[in-house]
Amino acid sequence: VRACLRGCLLCPSRLSCSPLLVMGPRMPTAALPCLSLILLLWSQLPGAQGQEFRFGSCRVKGVALQELWKAFWAVKDTVQAQDNVTSVRLLRREVLQDISDAESCHLIHALLKFYLNTVFKNYHKKIVEFRTTVKSFSTLANSFLVIKSQLQPSEENEMSSIRESAHRRFLLVQRAFKQLDIEAALTKAFGEVDILLSWMEKFYQP
Repeated sequence: VRACLRGCLLCPSRLSCSPLLVMGPRMPTAALPCLSLILLLWSQLPGAQGQEFRFGSCRVKGVALQELWKAFWAVKDTVQAQDNVTSVRLLRREVLQDISDAESCHLIHALLKFYLNTVFKNYHKKIVEFRTTVKSFSTLANSFLVIKSQLQPSEENEMSSIRESAHRRFLLVQRAFKQLDIEAALTKAFGEVDILLSWMEKFYQP
């Protein structure tokens, strides 16, 4: 179990370990048992049972929202103090406002994939400089991984308009991100996790 976890999780005690979330779009078959173990252990955490996210027909169980908030609050001041581009916002009102339940599953899937594969993957090198924040960073990254792994957006043809609408919203985030210097963009994105959590909270059933 310990060996599996060392290969899957961001390890605050081993800053050089390779997290599962940075393996790229195609997850190796050998990593799948590790992901299953993460999901199992996560569901046993205190306060996690009986709580779920409901993004339309997509259900996510075993994640305690208060733990995500706690982890972000621990790094908020450190990260947001590094954000010097105050005139830009990635998660704008046009991205998160007036979203249908069906659309929410597609959008959160795209956003979490973006945070895992782009933001957390690359910002990990930066967060290591602030050693007191590594544990909280790991909690957020692994929580996002658990949530994304349970999302199953519908691929039905009649849902194409919903997928396209969610994709257009996500493109607003991606384009704004690419317009910034990469270091500034990563800091901006990570500093806006509180905006993302506030939106996710609307779909949370304690």
